[in-house]
Amino acid sequence: MKSVADLGDLRGKRVLVRCDLNVPLDGETITDDGRIRASVPTLTQLREAGARVVVMAHLARPKGQVNPKYSLAPAAKRLGELLGTDVVLAQDVVGPSAEAMVAGLADGEIGMLENVRYEPAEESKVDAERVELAQRYAAFGDVFVSDGFGVVHRKQASVYDVASLLPNAAGGLVLAEVEVLKRLTESPERPYVVVLGGAKVSDKLAVIANLLGTADTVVVGGGMLFTFLAAQGHEVGTSLLERDQIDTVRGYLEQAEATGKRIVLPTDIVVAPEFKADATPTVVAADAMPADQLGLDIGPESAKAFADVVRGAKTVFWNGPMGVAEWAAFANGTRAVAQALTEVDGLSVVGGGDSAAAVRDLGFADDDFGHISTGGGASLEYLEGKTLPGLAVLG
Repeated sequence: MKSVADLGDLRGKRVLVRCDLNVPLDGETITDDGRIRASVPTLTQLREAGARVVVMAHLARPKGQVNPKYSLAPAAKRLGELLGTDVVLAQDVVGPSAEAMVAGLADGEIGMLENVRYEPAEESKVDAERVELAQRYAAFGDVFVSDGFGVVHRKQASVYDVASLLPNAAGGLVLAEVEVLKRLTESPERPYVVVLGGAKVSDKLAVIANLLGTADTVVVGGGMLFTFLAAQGHEVGTSLLERDQIDTVRGYLEQAEATGKRIVLPTDIVVAPEFKADATPTVVAADAMPADQLGLDIGPESAKAFADVVRGAKTVFWNGPMGVAEWAAFANGTRAVAQALTEVDGLSVVGGGDSAAAVRDLGFADDDFGHISTGGGASLEYLEGKTLPGLAVLG
């Protein structure tokens, strides 16, 4: 992949940049601006080079419909604050407002198209529909820079198709993400520990299968752990359970045992009678969960054990909270893992998405960790060994 420096003199050129500004909102208030902050270095580099910068991004899932609820206005405002300049937001994606915004940019100025997912063709499965939209994007730029790592696993018009129409390069964010992921997959320093959490085991099946051949230890928490406990024959009460995955998970446990890998599961669980922030928590043994309770976090004994495993590693990748981390009573497992990651003597990677939001909510700073990924899904697919379309198209 080429870098921005490989594009030559950019003064006066229109540079179309795909960023990932898909931030969580509470009304119009951004609750975690990590992805916006991560886009600043590349955009600053382009502005300082005298480029006329046109940002493309999406927010949530408007499903091809214009919906003010999903406007990029809060992201444009916050980006402007971080860059110390106005970021002009067009009122449409490829219409008259966008055309006027792009035409009005001077050297070193930055503008933004509205939410690209307002356009039905952006996510179309029909190649010709996406290409037609990508041609309209390409009319706004002389070159294309891919800097939205969180979307490079998507074959979408603003990620994949436009890159094939213009001279292209990877932005600094994408290059940094790929460098870290290569270290995780090609030459991890050992012991290599992977910590997986989050709600569904089905979201992580392929990555577990691939990592059992690479990692030394896989630590399992979050809602997905109950499918593992069920696979061992334990009662899981009313906890989240994917019954159709029990046999698959049992196979992973047998594979790990046969190949000398470790899958570490909790020995105690924090349970409650209902899924509520103020539900009364109780700690029980993982093999003795009451039938009328559900698990909402790993227990204190497990939190200590998980932290010890993480602390003893030279390479750690973590994706997914250990419990319902947004509720104080059920955040202790996630906090323990996060704290241990800050103490790793080696490479510690927080794998984006809910994990990144959780560590920030718990008061940790980004630089407490070796790397915080901006792309949970993209990171997982890379670790699965998949080809990511938005990277493969970059020449």
